[in-house]
Amino acid sequence: MLNFVRSAFAIFASLLLALSASAAIPVKVVVVSMFENGEVTGDKAGEYQLWIERQKLDKKFAFPLGAYDLHMNDAGVLAICTGGGVTNATSSIMALGMDPRFDLSKAYWVIAGIGGGDPLDVSLGTGVWAKRVVDGDLLYEIDGREIPKEWKYGLIPLGAKEPNQEATGWTVDTIVYNLNPTLVDWAYQLTKDFPVADTPAMKSFRAQYKGFPQALHEPFVTIGDTLGSSTYWHGELLNTWANDWMHLHAGKKSNFMTTNMEDNGSLTALHRLAKAKLVDTKRVLVLRTVSNYSFPPPGKTAAWSTTAPYPDDGLPAIEAAYGLGNRVVQELLSGWDKYQTSIPSTTPAK
Repeated sequence: MLNFVRSAFAIFASLLLALSASAAIPVKVVVVSMFENGEVTGDKAGEYQLWIERQKLDKKFAFPLGAYDLHMNDAGVLAICTGGGVTNATSSIMALGMDPRFDLSKAYWVIAGIGGGDPLDVSLGTGVWAKRVVDGDLLYEIDGREIPKEWKYGLIPLGAKEPNQEATGWTVDTIVYNLNPTLVDWAYQLTKDFPVADTPAMKSFRAQYKGFPQALHEPFVTIGDTLGSSTYWHGELLNTWANDWMHLHAGKKSNFMTTNMEDNGSLTALHRLAKAKLVDTKRVLVLRTVSNYSFPPPGKTAAWSTTAPYPDDGLPAIEAAYGLGNRVVQELLSGWDKYQTSIPSTTPAK
């Protein structure tokens, strides 16, 4: 009798899932933000609020498995705020991907948020479209006071014996995610002339970085690579590690430009969902806009710089994440008839 009940329940659950899938809401674009300040509307904006208010995402869906409720509009844009950190991002994206209320099979994903920037490559407010997302948590670490004198830092790749050495034994296969380069190039070409805002506070802060021409530059848009880690690391020595780590795992053509605390988790979840054909990872974009630098200016300590206030509380970078991301979203919506079946490219179709 018990087996009969279990079988009947399994059949019922399968039918319910099938019925839910058939009635699922088709989503054209998923906008992924990572944090919010206070309420999701009406107060100081975080990454989520601008999308809800400016794109009129008036349909609210309860999302008990996530950090915030979901918001959507009639144009087919669905927005999620994952919550900060790798674990929040992984679980939130996985929960959304398995939600039977939505059909995400043809959806584009625009992950757009603020992050730290390498002063060797970028300036405050700069928008960086990533071609590679690399995990910066999966490693061995020893305390700085116990680092051998010949080592530059105490972070060691899994399966290696010393820093900046290729793994010679056990490791994991979720350290590097390569995004669709054709789609990334398309997004860059679409936004490279976008007028990213500059402010007096940003100019004043970056003026401290004498000897770093890119850090002194006004905001711009570029292509680079991003390093994700739940640890908010900082300083010139760890910045050297970040550049080494990127080259070690993603190849010499890679270029570490931005830090983040979620993207490696989001990409892990998306790739798991793609195995079940729930999402298409060829339709994923990652944008980080620079709210702060990853090491201090000359004459300042890493301890000071780690917790120094962001110029304008990071709001120019939040605005840039929305502005650049929305430029891509609107193009996807206006060209949906072709983009639904054909991923955008800078190469003319034959």
